[in-house]
Amino acid sequence: MKRERERDERLDRLEIFLGEWRPEASAFPLPPELADSARTTFEWTLDGAFLLQQAFVPVPEAPNGLCVIGLNAGDGYTQHYFDSRGIARLYAMTFDGREWTLERHAPDFSPLDFHQRWLGTFSADGNTIEGRWETSPDGRDWELDFELTYHRVRPGATRDG
Repeated sequence: MKRERERDERLDRLEIFLGEWRPEASAFPLPPELADSARTTFEWTLDGAFLLQQAFVPVPEAPNGLCVIGLNAGDGYTQHYFDSRGIARLYAMTFDGREWTLERHAPDFSPLDFHQRWLGTFSADGNTIEGRWETSPDGRDWELDFELTYHRVRPGATRDG
């Protein structure tokens, strides 16, 4: 039996992610014949309590991934990241409806060899996310790791159907 629970407005904010996206990464340029086969999807799971992100990139140097995004005890989110290399990480996430950040500053499932952050921005129409992954040896001085852009291919279903 499903338990009805009050819907947190932070989950409502994530609706803009829903659907299928085509990623383009500066670090992993795809040959033209593979460009349309790279995909990232966002969908609700476990009765809408979590947002599931799945990524498939058909080149060996780019890992496939799965992320589970949920609410944290504060006012933000936590992203649990897993990829085909066997890497698991936790990221602190913020999202205000347009600006999306992910940050990792402490060891979690793996040692902290470097600090990481993602800075992404949704376009005004919500169909493009322009972003960049950055790394830092100390959490203060940041450098570009790679740029990543998502282009919406199709919208997804909302929590209410």
